[in-house]
Amino acid sequence: MSVRRFTALVAASMLAVGGSTAAAVSAQAKPAGTATVSVLHAVPGATVDVYANGKALLTNFEPGTLTDPVKLPEGTYDLKVTAAGAGAGGPAVIQADGVDVPGGANITVVAHLSAAGKPVLTPYVNDVSKLAAGKARLTVRHDAAAPAVDVRAGGKPAFEGLTNPKEAKADLPAGTVKADVVLAGTSTVAIGPADVNLEEGTNTIVYAWGSAADKNLKLAVQTIPGLHGNPSGVPGGTGGQAAEQSTPTASWWLTAVLAAAALAVLGFGTSAVRVRRRS
Repeated sequence: MSVRRFTALVAASMLAVGGSTAAAVSAQAKPAGTATVSVLHAVPGATVDVYANGKALLTNFEPGTLTDPVKLPEGTYDLKVTAAGAGAGGPAVIQADGVDVPGGANITVVAHLSAAGKPVLTPYVNDVSKLAAGKARLTVRHDAAAPAVDVRAGGKPAFEGLTNPKEAKADLPAGTVKADVVLAGTSTVAIGPADVNLEEGTNTIVYAWGSAADKNLKLAVQTIPGLHGNPSGVPGGTGGQAAEQSTPTASWWLTAVLAAAALAVLGFGTSAVRVRRRS
């Protein structure tokens, strides 16, 4: 059961349907010929099996599991994902044949619910550019079947209308921040206020997933370390899907707030992401 192979195949299927991702990847400075890929399973209640060329690669892959990042050779892969126990001949949940994994990518592929509650697949290009001394990078991704949110700083909106599957990010001083979040266009507090500790030289990525209607919203947190630059370095620029973010201040508050949901102030409950180690 190779998580490495599973990660490669799911990444390949996402990249095949996400042409914009390939363009974003070209801007990332990674060694040619390899890709760094993680996969987050964020569809509640959908345990799956994965096949390549008719052979089982991974069985009972459960919601809330984030694979380790792996280095994969660029190349062409076939993929079939079925419901757990359906067998290689069972109906495909996802199927993609002859798809490419490009070199030079750092990607997290997320299987999640759309805003309307339908299973979808979204590839995100992770910003791994170097950070200036004393800086941390914050990224938040809305992958839940839930409405848009506004973020408040000191009770006033700092960022409005983040929707599924958008992301926002910013580079900011490492340390502790405080914020809260409300349902878009209202004063109804959904999360916070709470403090969040941001570590220097990391990209902390917070995924909100699950379903508000089913009251099973959860968080997954992915941390990419080792982004320290030298003291004279320049903070990393925008890349990937970050063009959809708002101002740095707004992104900062938004990310801080969703990270704060890990403190369990939502009422729907949160759970830590499980990491499946590769064999």
